[in-house]
Amino acid sequence: MTTLHHEHPTHEHAHGPSCGHQAVPHGDHVDYAHDGHLHREHSGHWDECETPDHTTHEAHAHAHGPDCGHESVAHGDHVDYVHDGHRHAEHDGHYDDH
Repeated sequence: MTTLHHEHPTHEHAHGPSCGHQAVPHGDHVDYAHDGHLHREHSGHWDECETPDHTTHEAHAHAHGPDCGHESVAHGDHVDYVHDGHRHAEHDGHYDDH
């Protein structure tokens, strides 16, 4: 899974284990939920972490929602749910891995 490179140019906050923002494992790095999007450190700056691919999460029997028990993360025009070490987003009757 590749990640688009969208630098977050005015990011003055240093994310880390005790920064107060939700850490979300994402492939080979950790994203931090901040201001409605996800940040990752990259080459001395912070990027907004987005994947360009549509990746369907196969065989997802759990329905996510406000009372599902999984942490929600605002992500653009929708909400992702942190589940099994990645983010799920409802899309066209199935869930995508973000």
